Amino acid sequence: MDGTERLLTIGAMARRAGLTAKALRHYDRIGLLRPAEVDQDTGYRYYRAEQVAAARLVRVLRAVDLPLDRVRECLAAAEAAGDGDGGALVRRVLADHRRRLQARLDRLRGAVHRTDHLIEEGIDTVMGEDVAGAAAPADERQLAVDLFNGVWRLLEREDRSVEDDDRMVHMAHASRHHWGEVGTAVNLSRGEWQCSRVYAVLGRAEPALHHARRGLEICRAHAIGDWDLAFAYEALARAAAVAGDSEQARAWTGQALAAAEEIAAPEDRELVLADLESIPGQPRFW
Repeated sequence: MDGTERLLTIGAMARRAGLTAKALRHYDRIGLLRPAEVDQDTGYRYYRAEQVAAARLVRVLRAVDLPLDRVRECLAAAEAAGDGDGGALVRRVLADHRRRLQARLDRLRGAVHRTDHLIEEGIDTVMGEDVAGAAAPADERQLAVDLFNGVWRLLEREDRSVEDDDRMVHMAHASRHHWGEVGTAVNLSRGEWQCSRVYAVLGRAEPALHHARRGLEICRAHAIGDWDLAFAYEALARAAAVAGDSEQARAWTGQALAAAEEIAAPEDRELVLADLESIPGQPRFW
């Protein structure tokens, strides 16, 4: 083929871009990253050296599970800008993607907490549970559970209003109050953790730090370990990050990582690590 000596084979392209040849073939088939030329006799694909930057951008964006349609937008922006990474549009797309990932993580952690309640309280205690804001059952324990779960549903929403944020704060405090009346020390520490998370999500550092400290104090006073202790440290790391104290955030993250090593269930340990990675400025741990 004329000119192929100036082009990259699919293997060379894969090595330079950090992708596999299989991935490049897939991206060709779906029209995401077309080769510059295809030999009609052999079917071999060839790429221009200038396409390496686009291929690397695809690799980076897909590594964080950015949907393909958004990857296409970023590639188009990068090509139009001629700067290799799409600049401002890519940053906006990634910021939006991060919000969605955080909501997904909150949904997962909320499901874990609700599962804990089912295990600890029994399935019969939550059979009558309604959506957040409905009339609460008379039993105070059930009310604490309903409010706790209602906060998670609000945290999971990507389109919360100011009024939703207010409800979320009041419900978290109400849940913590009712746990204080009927719950165990573990319930109290989790209630403090949830209050801290709500304030961290809302960007309010001082109350986030206060409730994170209370959660850790309860864990220490009652010798609570495993994932509750790790998440107590995580809450302090997140609150410190919200406060702009990167040094303290790193220090508390280190404590959380050490506590995570003692978590019995691998899936619980992975959840802690994933939550730590969602704190702004934190590296990947797994």
